[in-house]
Amino acid sequence: MADTLGFIGLGNMGEPIAANLLQAGYTLRVYNRTASKAEKLAAKGATVVQNSADVAAPGGIVLTMLADDHAIEQVCLPPGSFVEKLGPGGIHISISTIAPATARRLAEHHAMHKVEYVASPVFGRPEAAAAKHLWVCASGAAPARKRVQPILSAIGQGTFEFGDDPGAANVVKLCGNFLIASAIEALSESFTLAEKNGVNKKDVAELFGKTLFACPVYQGYGNQISEENFEPAGFRLALGLKDISLALDTAAASSVPMPLASLLRDRWLTAIAKGRENMDWTAVALGVAEDAGLKPAAANANEGKMSAR
Repeated sequence: MADTLGFIGLGNMGEPIAANLLQAGYTLRVYNRTASKAEKLAAKGATVVQNSADVAAPGGIVLTMLADDHAIEQVCLPPGSFVEKLGPGGIHISISTIAPATARRLAEHHAMHKVEYVASPVFGRPEAAAAKHLWVCASGAAPARKRVQPILSAIGQGTFEFGDDPGAANVVKLCGNFLIASAIEALSESFTLAEKNGVNKKDVAELFGKTLFACPVYQGYGNQISEENFEPAGFRLALGLKDISLALDTAAASSVPMPLASLLRDRWLTAIAKGRENMDWTAVALGVAEDAGLKPAAANANEGKMSAR
C-alpha cells in the first residue's frame, strides 16, 4: 500500500476496524491510551507506539476512533500533535461521532498545517465492524475523499458522501443515532405494553422483526431488548446520551425543534442516574418497564452491582 496509516483509539469499534485494515494489507502504527488494548493488533502485525503523535508519517493518513469531542481535541490540538506531524499532504479521517461544529473547528485547525480533514462516522455495532458491514458517511474536500475511499471500502460495505462541508457527515450520523434511539424507545414501550398484558415480548419481537419491521435496527435491537441482553455493552448508554445531547445542541443552533429528542435525553439521563451508564444503550428499556410497575431481571442484577461497589 502506498499510504502510511496511523490509527488512534482501539475501543470496541476501533480495534475491529483497525484489524480489517491490517487484513486489507495496510501497515499500521497504532496508539491507545490503555496500551493493553493494542496487544491483539500487535500480534497481527501492527506497530504499537507510545505517543499519539507517533502514529503519523509526513504526508500520510491517520484514522481516529475516539469517544467524544474532548477526546479528539486532546489528540489533535496540542502543540506537537499528530496533525502537525502529518503536515502538507496529510489526511485525518475522523470516524468518531462528534458535534458538526467540532468537526468544522478541527478542519480549520488542520488547514493551518495543510492537513485535510475527512469526517467518516459509521453506522454499525462492533460485530458489524468486525464483519466489514459498517455503513460509512463521508464529508470533506473532494480530493481527500477520493484518496481515502479505498481505506473506507476496507472497513465497510458502502460509503455515502455528503459533500465538502466537514460537519455534514456528523449531522447525518446524529440524525441516524436519533432515529435508532427513537426505535429503542418505541420497541421498549411496545414490548412493555405486551408484557404487562400477559403477552411474551420475545414472541412480539419475532413477529414484528419478520413482518412490518423487518430491518436491522428493529430486528437486532428488538431481540436484544426482548431478551434483556444489556451486557456487555456494544454501545454504552453514556455514549448514547452524549449523541442525543449533540443532536439537541445542533438542533438548537439551527432552530430546529426536536421534542422527541428531548424525551429521549431525559430517558437516557434517568438510566444513568440509576447507575446504568456502562450497560448497552438498549438498557433504557429497563426504565420503561419499571415505569409500568414491572421489575426486569436485568434491573435486579444491576442493582446488585451497584450495592457491591
